[in-house]
Amino acid sequence: MIRKPIPRLHRIVLGIVGFVILLAGYSWVSHRAHVENPRNKTLPNFSQFQEGWHRIATGEGGIEFWADVTASASRLAIGVGAGVLLAFIIGLAMGCFPVIESLLMPPLAFFAKIPPTAMLAVYFVFFGVTGIKIFIALIAFGIFPTLAQAITQAAQKDVDEHTLYKSYTLGASNFEVVWEVVLKQILPRIIENARLQIGPAMVFLIAAEFALADQGFGYTLRMQSRLQNMNIVYTYLVVLGVFGLVIDWLLILLRRLMCPWFGD
Repeated sequence: MIRKPIPRLHRIVLGIVGFVILLAGYSWVSHRAHVENPRNKTLPNFSQFQEGWHRIATGEGGIEFWADVTASASRLAIGVGAGVLLAFIIGLAMGCFPVIESLLMPPLAFFAKIPPTAMLAVYFVFFGVTGIKIFIALIAFGIFPTLAQAITQAAQKDVDEHTLYKSYTLGASNFEVVWEVVLKQILPRIIENARLQIGPAMVFLIAAEFALADQGFGYTLRMQSRLQNMNIVYTYLVVLGVFGLVIDWLLILLRRLMCPWFGD
């Protein structure tokens, strides 16, 4: 039957099998490449990965792993935080008040269609080409339009008119209805939509660091890819993936703590 649930243990085992298949496939392709060219660096084997991990651990070749982690994590955290906060305020206001929606939704829909990386030149003008502001701006304004629209739709569709009328009948003010009724019903959706923006936010961060930074994951990926040190590049990509999964898990935990009534 379609969408028939399977036991949690089976899900975990199948997930592990998926990663095993991925690693086995890469190992086979890497082995074939090294049979043809033992010095192949584009598909590093396990010994080459060990060499790369040693360089990362010791900082050889100018690799500053923990400095990269600190720089990229701080930029991502501030950028995502600013974007989510702005989207929360604007999206909730548009979802509750048609006048604000009519005023702001058209420009938001317009800017949502412009790739944020294409606006780097504009961010240069307003925020400069150095410092943390450019990274925060690219991430925050990159996720803000889409997230604000999602919050607006949640406020309009997930809260029925009967609930609003009942709240006003009981004597609630506009602020109390927004804060106590609308927000509490759409909070799980806000967190879920914030989860969906982690991937795009990381894309914007790496793109900005690739072009502008002198430290961070994007900068190191650019420098190491030029040298064809793919053992470093692949390791950094794996760390980025794990980093994204950790953030996603933390948001799921936050939603469970704040919205226990919302099913997984």
